[in-house]
Amino acid sequence: MMKKFKIAVLPGDGIGPEVVKQAVKVLDRAGEKYGFGLEYSYADIGGIAIEKTGAPLPSETLKLCKSSDAVLMGAVGGYEWDNLPGDKRPEAGLLKIRSELGLFANYRPAVIYGPLIGASPLQERITKNGIDILILRELTGGIYFGEKKRIKTETGEQAAYDTMIYRRSEVERIARLAFETAMMRGKKLTSVDKANVLEVSRFWREIIIDVSKEYPDVELNHLYVDNAAMQLVIHPEQFDVIVTGNMFGDILSDEAAMLTGSIGMLPSASIGEGSLGLYEPVHGSAPDIAGRDMANPLATILSAAMLLKYSFKLEPASKAIENAVAKVLEDNLMTIDIAVKNAKVIGCEQMGDEVVKRI
Repeated sequence: MMKKFKIAVLPGDGIGPEVVKQAVKVLDRAGEKYGFGLEYSYADIGGIAIEKTGAPLPSETLKLCKSSDAVLMGAVGGYEWDNLPGDKRPEAGLLKIRSELGLFANYRPAVIYGPLIGASPLQERITKNGIDILILRELTGGIYFGEKKRIKTETGEQAAYDTMIYRRSEVERIARLAFETAMMRGKKLTSVDKANVLEVSRFWREIIIDVSKEYPDVELNHLYVDNAAMQLVIHPEQFDVIVTGNMFGDILSDEAAMLTGSIGMLPSASIGEGSLGLYEPVHGSAPDIAGRDMANPLATILSAAMLLKYSFKLEPASKAIENAVAKVLEDNLMTIDIAVKNAKVIGCEQMGDEVVKRI
């Protein structure tokens, strides 16, 4: 009997609907070839949800996601919502859905494909052997979820603060996941913190070291976040799996994305204790190119591949999508953001079609 899965689809804002459309086409083709069925239900999140309901994450959207097997999302945000209060902005919907679904771990792979070596801002002597890094970012703790407030000081001056807080249980669960992930890859784990300054980072490091005793086969090392940012640029080949907190992971994963040639190539998976996960490209909504058939859908397509792998355990179908993306690039077909010299530049819609053809 054919397996059937329910996917909640949240296209979002800007280029979100365009890139999600291509990912759905690719998923459908994978289902045809590998014998599984997919049922899609669409809902709003982000700016478009604010326009329709006044909330960046409507209760109906959250209910749909909780009743689905996985969530595929585009991007949220746009200039027209930049001046809203923090809890009313599109990004607040993204933070809330991660928290409500218990998605505490964010996988962000940064892989440089051979045909895109020329698109990387790094010198070829650094990228010639490729880059294959997996950043594991803690997603529901840290400064993004700590207390935040605006106050007046004793002298009447305005001030504001955000609190970075991690509970031991939060660090332990992301640490174990990081070590398990390292065991499946190169058995090398780098923990990134700011333990020379922050007490929460010293706490983080102590727990990482404690958990490491359960994984003697994994080589563990520690880097301060500023050094890690530098090392990603000058010696990215030294990294295999990186584990870090919410804010540091947000910044470092975007840096790693650019090393690969374009943030338009970076997928992500946000997962929790069960099989339900949220899959989205790392890039933003890019409202300046929305509706112009210029967006790169490959990050969203690769996010769909991660969906098949992590939530549905359909490894062969997931790998087929990844291989199809690689083949498109090898055939010198590229969107404008990643186009190297002599590449044939194609649009978002055609890129989706070309991936479908190669599955």
